[in-house]
Amino acid sequence: MRTEDGEIIHQCLNGKPAAFGFLVDKYKACIFAFAYSELGNFHDAEDITQDVFIKAYQKLNTLKQYDRFLAWLYAITSNLCKNLIRSRRNRPDGEFIEDQAPETLMEPSINSYRESIITESLNETINSLPKIYSQALTLHYLGGMSVIEIARFLGTTTDAIKHRLSRGRTQLKEEVVAMMSESFSQQRLQASFTFRIIEAVKRIKINPVSTMKGLPWGLSLATGIIIAVMSLNPTLISFDNIGIPIYSPLPIESKVLKVGEIPVDVVKTSNIAILSSNMGKGKSGEPKQPNENAFFMDPQGQGDTWTKKTNMHFQRRYLSTGVVNRRIYAIGGESDSGLVSTVEEYNPEADKWIKKTDIPAKWYSSASVVNKKIYVISGESDEWVPVPTIEEYDPITDTWTRKAEIPTARRGLSTSAVNGKIYAIGGTSALGGFIFQKVEEYDPVTDKWTKKTDMPTARTDLTTGALNGKIYAIGGINAGGALSIVEEYDPATDTWARKTNMPSFRFNLTSCIVNGKIYVIGGQPPGQGFLTTVEEYDPSLDKWTKKADMPTARRGLSTSAVNGKIYAIGGWNDQAGILSIVEEYDTGFAGEGIEAKGKLPTKWGQIKHGR
Repeated sequence: MRTEDGEIIHQCLNGKPAAFGFLVDKYKACIFAFAYSELGNFHDAEDITQDVFIKAYQKLNTLKQYDRFLAWLYAITSNLCKNLIRSRRNRPDGEFIEDQAPETLMEPSINSYRESIITESLNETINSLPKIYSQALTLHYLGGMSVIEIARFLGTTTDAIKHRLSRGRTQLKEEVVAMMSESFSQQRLQASFTFRIIEAVKRIKINPVSTMKGLPWGLSLATGIIIAVMSLNPTLISFDNIGIPIYSPLPIESKVLKVGEIPVDVVKTSNIAILSSNMGKGKSGEPKQPNENAFFMDPQGQGDTWTKKTNMHFQRRYLSTGVVNRRIYAIGGESDSGLVSTVEEYNPEADKWIKKTDIPAKWYSSASVVNKKIYVISGESDEWVPVPTIEEYDPITDTWTRKAEIPTARRGLSTSAVNGKIYAIGGTSALGGFIFQKVEEYDPVTDKWTKKTDMPTARTDLTTGALNGKIYAIGGINAGGALSIVEEYDPATDTWARKTNMPSFRFNLTSCIVNGKIYVIGGQPPGQGFLTTVEEYDPSLDKWTKKADMPTARRGLSTSAVNGKIYAIGGWNDQAGILSIVEEYDTGFAGEGIEAKGKLPTKWGQIKHGR
């Protein structure tokens, strides 16, 4: 498939270093956790993790079996850790002190001292356990890895890992397990880590063809044997900037704080937002499966409930959706087999999907609806490069038409429509590339683009919504990490204003508008995992309210609203992979219908008569 390690490595070897960011995001958490389990020092572990990825990129052309990439990283990490441990033994303590930055040595902060004591105590406690137990606990709590992922990574069975986690926990006091969870949550790699690696590898030239024979670089015979028994290709949780610790990783069915012991079969972790009430869970804390018919949430108001609907025919993530005549159109995206050109129409009343005319394959696009036509703007093609193309879809004739190209091609942008014009906001030039503040206005009548005032905060993978003639840019990510920022754009005056931040930090999120409120759904937090979080923003009050969590945690999904109900479509998470799932959220308001995200409110009676 297109996003497998082999395809990404092929892109890197053929002059697209930015593609390496996918591999960094995919594996940085487990490599960081493994390095920490070997070194017992977070700073050294981060340095080693950075060195591992840079060294791997430098020697990428020597890797013979692309599907062994993770095992290769494991071997590189192991070797670098051993070298560092050996060098520690050979240097006097004085040399270590001299290596420290003066500002670090002179820090008098009580908080810094307290954190140092906690970390030192935690290290001593974890190191007191047998290595197989401490390593499993570190990979689980710091690396965010499930039992299956740890078993694959270490080349053993899931039963063995369950046993190690259970035995490790029982040998620790209840408060130590809680402290370990909290401490690890604050030490994870920031989002900027991936960007730093991308910037570094852009300056490295690698040959596309390797002339090396035998084992890949850095592999010993013993490592080769380990690789032979490992089952590779785990889907790992990526970590990004922690920022403010809104989320705390704990076992989903954790009993740590009650009795100090967790059942052996409960080993998954999840981000539990401080402001969250319920997470969508199935049996034993696992995400509910697509064959479950309904989800029951603890309502926080009239409506505020989720229901499972008929799946799309095709699994996909980073798709676009738009609504015309109370029908939702799911467009493009990416599946396990590559980019998707498929367009499907969903009838919410009949709960039925039908196939429509394909669009040229692309993902990370943004769609907006004007005059009952859907405009799919920019995004990324199969060449890992943002494309400037705009395709206009007419659902009445089921036809596509190419329109004037956007001046700034980008992926991860968001679009919203106001008074018949579409505003393309933010995005990035490529994975790990330049992040835009750009705002460009498209007029479908004249088929022309106009440059507008830049958004104050550069960001990509954001969401936008339009109400009462203004556009609200929400969340996203930049080199500093995941964002909670909300900025309001007024097209009439071409000016921006800062609004109240969203309670959560997240990117790859989506939003929908119903009854004068913006519902922000799902995405990825600055730490581990995928979000179920739903937060409602009322622009008239500049106020946020927590709503019932979406049953299936995911990012890269798309949402559209019909008759007061929001449909969360597709996306992906680490347990289920790329999804075809559709979940319906009842806002409790059926008097107004909204088309795709970012549209002005229209009274339901007007919609009925106008259609």
